[in-house]
Amino acid sequence: MNKKSSSYRPLPNFLTISKSSIEGVGVFAKSIIPVGTDLGMSHIFDSRFPDGYIRLSLGAFINHHDIPNCKAVISELDSEVGGIKHIRLKTIKQISAGDELTVEYIINILDNPNWEYDYEISQ
Repeated sequence: MNKKSSSYRPLPNFLTISKSSIEGVGVFAKSIIPVGTDLGMSHIFDSRFPDGYIRLSLGAFINHHDIPNCKAVISELDSEVGGIKHIRLKTIKQISAGDELTVEYIINILDNPNWEYDYEISQ
């Protein structure tokens, strides 16, 4: 793939990383984000890694919340990279400019190879 023709960005241009009141830093909306917006990939499956996934920028900085505004969805296809098992994040509520994006997740569950099914990340 030619770098100049790639539209990949570590984060979509409507998101930014900033100080979080939840934990350290988090992902924040720069503008209103409608419900059902696909935010992109957060993790890519790769069996060579101890937990089986490579965490991307979106997955590295999004924080947990018991009442999240996003959900994680397992996918096997991406419009740019084709067939690759990965996790995508999608909004489940409209998000206002300045709001932190959150997802409900369980820390340290990756010791279980069936974690994605046991914890129903697609909610």
